[in-house]
Amino acid sequence: MAQSNAAAAVSSVFRTPELKDKIVFTLLCLLVYRIGAHITAPGIDTQALIDFFANQGKQGGGGLLGLYDLFTGGQLSRATVFALGIMPYISASIFLQIAGAVVPQVEKMQKDEEGRKKINQWTRYATVVLAAVQAWGFALFTESLTGAIAHPGMAFRFQMAFFLTTGAIFVMWLGEQITERGLGNGASLIIFFSIVERIWPGIGTTFGFVNTGAIGSFSLLVLAVLMVAVVAGVVAITMAARRILIQIPQRTMARGRMREAARSFIPLRINTAGVMPIVFAQSIIVVPGAFAQFFKNTTAQRISELFAPGSAWYLIASAVLILFFTYFYTSIIFNPIDLAENLKKQGGFIPGVRPGAKTAEYIDQVVTRITLPGALFLTAIALLPVLISRLVNVPNSVSFGGTSLLIVVGVALDTLAQVQQHLLLRKYDGFMKKGKLKIRGRQQPGPGGF
Repeated sequence: MAQSNAAAAVSSVFRTPELKDKIVFTLLCLLVYRIGAHITAPGIDTQALIDFFANQGKQGGGGLLGLYDLFTGGQLSRATVFALGIMPYISASIFLQIAGAVVPQVEKMQKDEEGRKKINQWTRYATVVLAAVQAWGFALFTESLTGAIAHPGMAFRFQMAFFLTTGAIFVMWLGEQITERGLGNGASLIIFFSIVERIWPGIGTTFGFVNTGAIGSFSLLVLAVLMVAVVAGVVAITMAARRILIQIPQRTMARGRMREAARSFIPLRINTAGVMPIVFAQSIIVVPGAFAQFFKNTTAQRISELFAPGSAWYLIASAVLILFFTYFYTSIIFNPIDLAENLKKQGGFIPGVRPGAKTAEYIDQVVTRITLPGALFLTAIALLPVLISRLVNVPNSVSFGGTSLLIVVGVALDTLAQVQQHLLLRKYDGFMKKGKLKIRGRQQPGPGGF
């Protein structure tokens, strides 16, 4: 029964011409992205980079570089022309999003169509600047690795910066094309396919450890049960929402028509911030290690060892930072005042709550309360690889990260929701076309409308 329903759903998708064209266009863009992901930038020995990231992974996931490499599908460790991936564009978007919560002029522009176009243009310019800075930093980083560069110097740095910046701009263009002409959010889908590409090698690595005896059968069984539980938990938290009842009273419309009173709900997600708190926390927690690499002194080395991945202070600091950034980022992307004002303009209200400021306060209280379980879940997801490696006694490279699962599940659910929306609009469109045909088939009215 379930298989027949799934087959019917797939057939209905491909029977819809517009939706089929969007899916085909999206897959072609992602194919181009994956082809570029296997073209190595010139002048660099990728094996030295791969060995460095492998050693970092054994020590606890690789820090910020490991997280960046995860989002690019391993392209950073292979030094491909798309090594920076879509991350400069996402960083620029987040920066302007935060600026909208701080700068009133940017916030005003976000509410206007022309202003949003200008902000999108600023995002593209900021992406170019960030990509150039990151590409130059990556060139300096590769020069610091022994045997990675055959001919280091200014010529290599400019060459690497040019290739990586151009690749980041092209990936940004691909993401925008998917968003405009394809299906789903282009930036999210690019990260989604980058993560999914590494699933099969990870499974192969796991069974390789089983064959060598590094992982026992019982540990493998426990690991599989934990993975199923994590996926179920991610799906549940991603879809979980607190529904606030709103009531729209009866109103008089044009020509004396009456709009009936209706009830609806405002869905407030438990995990409004998504995966961004983990990204922000990882960006800060690796700062001591970065300082220790640049400043070779005893104090910096001690601080770096104190916050080494897997240590007690690392776990405590990560948990505190994730909890903080969950509330911080939620307060930026969710504005209860605007929601209350829009609800008031539509004539709606929450039963038992006065419209306006009281409604905004009530919504803010609800969001503050439901954010706590979402923050705790994000903390558990971020620390999952370390906990699994300790409890089950498996290598860190085998412990699948909950961060990647959170992104994959979130993007998959969002894309499926857009597919269902297209199918629903198609049904309404077909209904309206039938209605037009019936109207056209009627006899034309005579003079006077009869």
